[in-house]
Amino acid sequence: MAAVKDMANYPPAKAVTRGPRHHFFGYYDKSPWDRAMRRMLALETTFMDRPPTGEDVAVVGVVDLGSGTFEPVAETRAWNWQQGTMLRWLPGSDDREIIFNDLQEGQFVSVILDLETGRQRVLPRPIYAVAPDGRSAVTLNFARLHVHRPGYGYAGLPDPLVDVPIPPDDGIWRLDLKTGESQLIVSLEEIAAQQTDERMAGGLHRFNHLQFNADGTRFIFLHRWKKPEEWGYTRLYTGGPAGEPLCLLADEGMTSHFDWRGATHVLAWARREGKDHFWLFKDRSDRAEVIGEKTLLQDGHCSYSPDLQWILNDTYPDREHRRTLMLYQPATDRRIDLGKFYSAPEVGEEIRCDLHPRWSPDGRQVCFDSIHEGTRQMYVVDVGAIVEG
Repeated sequence: MAAVKDMANYPPAKAVTRGPRHHFFGYYDKSPWDRAMRRMLALETTFMDRPPTGEDVAVVGVVDLGSGTFEPVAETRAWNWQQGTMLRWLPGSDDREIIFNDLQEGQFVSVILDLETGRQRVLPRPIYAVAPDGRSAVTLNFARLHVHRPGYGYAGLPDPLVDVPIPPDDGIWRLDLKTGESQLIVSLEEIAAQQTDERMAGGLHRFNHLQFNADGTRFIFLHRWKKPEEWGYTRLYTGGPAGEPLCLLADEGMTSHFDWRGATHVLAWARREGKDHFWLFKDRSDRAEVIGEKTLLQDGHCSYSPDLQWILNDTYPDREHRRTLMLYQPATDRRIDLGKFYSAPEVGEEIRCDLHPRWSPDGRQVCFDSIHEGTRQMYVVDVGAIVEG
């Protein structure tokens, strides 16, 4: 087994937000930093002990990393504890515009906000993942997701077909961020008809976890289905934003967190050949190899550094209710633990606070959410000496 360097003196985790209000960013698949690394995006709430309703407001804000101040810039009623409101800097806007989701006039929408002028442009669908050029996004039915996977969709709007196993005209849409036009590019009907087997009988189908590759030519998604009494099953697919042919990468019932390595490979905690590991899949092929077989021993929120040389990862709570933050270098099979952060067991399930670590644009810092000091806040660890050592 490769050595795990559990640093006796972990690098300091510096809080970049502070109480008494709670602050967090959301998921691990995007970065809160602007390109100059002078500001961070964050959400602010007055509570953290229950799921949000459709009436609960989260404040969208910008953290000045020099002064530590949080500047409110907008509000949203479409958010959750796991993924926030899909808040991010809009690519191609020179860090002038941000995009996030909201619930307005009985509809989930996305909002593009110009931070300099305060002008808002509202689009008729929410976003899930934004293409690297900032011109389009892919999205799904957040109302259905809210019911079938609490903590990942949004409260506030009912889904009239929520109990229909495979609803028609539902699936993954491509949204033009300039015109607001959208089109269904992968339907639940289409995906459920592919390589059907007995596991699907009576299952309620949904999509989750969309993410573009580095050049925007492909995106990844999970096809999931379950009966009410089951945990459910997952298949891992890639597709193209213009409806290009799909590729089924993993079909053994279990796939969890993942990240693209560049434009052609996907790292995912998945089951293949009956074994649960981090597998590195080659898109549009049947090739895959195990990563960190004896070092990365459990599922985590994995992401590649900007130079693709390191993997940032975390764990779920151990017996002492601590989540471990770590780096892993595939070339040397070296893992370096950066810290262990307590999470009170009563803050679990839908309202839990996973670390969801993310890279800075220069690959020298990582940011994560945590409640180890009693409130939900954002923290930064400097890893420059490690990744360049």
